[in-house]
Amino acid sequence: MTNQPTPLLGAMPVPGGTRFAVRSTADRVELCLFDGAQERRVALAREGDVWSATVPGRDHLYGYRAHGEYDPARNLWFDPAKLLVDPYALELDRPFIQSPRLGRYGEDTADIVPRARVVAPLTEPPAPPLFRSGGLIYELNVRGFSMRHPAIPPEQRGTLAALAHPAVLDHLRKLGVAAVELMPITAAIDERHLPPLGLRNGWGYNPVVPMALCPERVPGGVAELVATIAALRQAGIGVILDLVFNHMGESDVQGATLSFRGLDPDVYARTADGTLINDAGTGNTLDASRPSVRAAILDSLRHFARAGVDGFRFDLAPVLARGPGFDPNAPIFAEIAADPLLSTRVMIAEPWDIGPGGYQLGAFPEHWLEWNDRYRDQVRRFWRGDGRSGDLATRVAGSADIFTGAASRSVNFVAAHDGFTLADMVAYAGRHNQANGEDNRDGHGDEVSWNHGVEGPSDDPAIRTARIRSVRALLATLFLSRGTPMLTAGDEFGRSQGGNNNGYAQDNDTTWLDWANRDEALEEFVARLSAFRRALPLDATGWLAEAEWRHLAGAPMTPEDWDRGDGFALHLPMDEESLILRFDQAHGVSAIRGTLLES
Repeated sequence: MTNQPTPLLGAMPVPGGTRFAVRSTADRVELCLFDGAQERRVALAREGDVWSATVPGRDHLYGYRAHGEYDPARNLWFDPAKLLVDPYALELDRPFIQSPRLGRYGEDTADIVPRARVVAPLTEPPAPPLFRSGGLIYELNVRGFSMRHPAIPPEQRGTLAALAHPAVLDHLRKLGVAAVELMPITAAIDERHLPPLGLRNGWGYNPVVPMALCPERVPGGVAELVATIAALRQAGIGVILDLVFNHMGESDVQGATLSFRGLDPDVYARTADGTLINDAGTGNTLDASRPSVRAAILDSLRHFARAGVDGFRFDLAPVLARGPGFDPNAPIFAEIAADPLLSTRVMIAEPWDIGPGGYQLGAFPEHWLEWNDRYRDQVRRFWRGDGRSGDLATRVAGSADIFTGAASRSVNFVAAHDGFTLADMVAYAGRHNQANGEDNRDGHGDEVSWNHGVEGPSDDPAIRTARIRSVRALLATLFLSRGTPMLTAGDEFGRSQGGNNNGYAQDNDTTWLDWANRDEALEEFVARLSAFRRALPLDATGWLAEAEWRHLAGAPMTPEDWDRGDGFALHLPMDEESLILRFDQAHGVSAIRGTLLES
């Protein structure tokens, strides 16, 4: 396989020193080298929009300062008082912090903005991906996953390296995980309103530059990333990274000047009058119609692919194809498909954003997988008691009404990081997000959920039994559906966020997994479900050609049966006898061939 060249931008060790190169539309750019608090500035030479210089030595902490016109009304933000992070940085010496100084002209920020560290780029071609569609994806927040794990050494809790601990690997293997999908591990900044509330963003979906690893989640930097991925691969587990290329954390016109805005503000999409487009709901939107933005995205993907990751999940993925409207034939899709390295990786789209025409489920390239929210909502409705048997069957069968072709591109899930946990979904009829400081206005206001008669925890045995039955029915449906199942970490043992369905601001016990009090019976049930799935032809490509759909009583389904919500039975030929999967709204999911899945 031909390996793509390393990028021409960033800090590159070269014979005799380090070459620094950054793209900027400023009038003058300076490289800032730091020795403690002491700063030395080096003028950069310009060629087009690329500024560069080679300096002796390789052990540098650095940033940039850009000189030019400052006129926010015209999207000009050049302010030499602002230390700017290299958009191609791979490691930082400290986390980002919010401060009003970051957005005020003329106030120096060198003491509070992270400095980038020179790191030799990865150049070796990676091994082929382990993950194949149809395998179990296990979505997890690196920090919250291990903060309360009793087997993890205290100094390692909350870090990427914790995933290589034998106790974690044993848990993942027990569940039959094919790939962990890591919520963002790149460096992010809190939204402006969080610090005054005493809150911080624990999810990481507000990055500043696309490649720099979070110093808290990945304190060992690129070396820790490579080593952890290798340990997971040795255990037969792939890695998928959740990446944010729809916006950066500099936010709106009231936000911070940290990197792109101070170097090349044209990377952000804007209207004809200069107003920033906000299709991500975060204050700005990256303009992927610009070749330089696509180059930065592709270089980021290649960097992480060389680290050994199997693929990528793209947050608010329609932004990748906007210019400004969504284009299913956008250049970035062809560029990824033509890349010798990236074309071998799995690509997963979150197929919606909040801009015009932002809901694009089923519109991504035929080799991409897509998060399927119709699966989530219609499966939930069926088990809540107000859904149709026909809708459930369509989702179980791989959502052929959305995805055409021999393989289903559907990523099936009933709960994710965003929204209610699986346990809270059957215990709360409405959100309880008061702790987020937004008067319970944030988060989904109309999630499909049901509380079985009591809002929140209950000691009533009948209610507790009913909730357990609903959770198991949802899980069984997930594992018995055609497509690629995704389970969010902790849902296998009943994690709860106390009804908070927007836990991004709760970097505390609300979202940290409670390993000591997990529901071990539910965990064993999930492990059996996963093993059951792996023993059947229930991958993304199918089993439907010879399957028969029947009423629960055994007769063929009629149009009237599909419109009702009582359920159906799916007969699958297996060797000399059929396996019968029963989806019974009144009693849950079961398999007739000696294994009762609801037990």
